[in-house]
Amino acid sequence: MSRKEKKAKTEKVYRKPLIKRRKPNRSIWGDILLYVFLLFVAFVMAFPIIYAVSSALKPLDELFKFPPRVFPQNPTLDNFSDLFVTMGKSWVTFSRYLFNTVFITLVGTVGHLIVASMGAFVLAKYDFPGNKTFFKIVTVAMMFTGYVTQIPNYLILNKLGWIDTYWAIIIPAFASPMGLFLMKQFMEGLPTSLIEAAKIDGANEWKVFTNIVMPNVKPAWMTLIIFSVQALWNNKASTFIYSEERKTLVYALQQIQSGGIARTGQGAAVLVVVMIVPIIIFVLSESQILETMASSGLKD
Repeated sequence: MSRKEKKAKTEKVYRKPLIKRRKPNRSIWGDILLYVFLLFVAFVMAFPIIYAVSSALKPLDELFKFPPRVFPQNPTLDNFSDLFVTMGKSWVTFSRYLFNTVFITLVGTVGHLIVASMGAFVLAKYDFPGNKTFFKIVTVAMMFTGYVTQIPNYLILNKLGWIDTYWAIIIPAFASPMGLFLMKQFMEGLPTSLIEAAKIDGANEWKVFTNIVMPNVKPAWMTLIIFSVQALWNNKASTFIYSEERKTLVYALQQIQSGGIARTGQGAAVLVVVMIVPIIIFVLSESQILETMASSGLKD
């Protein structure tokens, strides 16, 4: 055997996969039933969104038809145009409501991400007195909804003089226990040896956090952004903000929605406008969320 033939044979051996793919132990009919079931589940989950969008495209007479139809017979955008006309008649402009909501959502989400990530890094990778006790307090805090903590929050914010300001919504969002819990659980899967190697190479704590830890827990903080945006975008803020020029878009839209039968079409359009932003962000970061749910990441 020549030298070339030996080399080709060796390359052929190394090209062979070391592990054979395991075929699923299912028949063709089993696969078909599985896909049919998954399609049914997908339809059930997507149906509320489909119905909300189709209702927003229905003229007023079709909205009151019985039995109701899922899809409009004569689709129209009149509900959206009427909504913007009604908003235009308000003494506070639509753009002002939109700015308030975007500002609160953006600042609250960024602040929550920074605070939760830095706190989680310390809890996950450093051992200090009271570490476990503090995390237990965070876990217990997740049991209390916003309705339970609304009165103490109001009293504290009133003492600080933040009532009727953006900070009454933004600052409490920084301290949401859900983000700290999520980030801490994910960072625990990050190898400590990776952090120690970075420190040996001369990286300080800030470089370790920004260049090593945060890129490796991207799925977790993308999921955190989804939860934070959804909570802040849909926050009416009516308990803490009284001035009309500081109110959020959701509050203004819901006031229109409660205008009676004549505004039923506008109410359907309001529902689509309110839910469109969280849905878009979810779609854009869907793969990262699925990765978080699968608890992926580096392991020791």
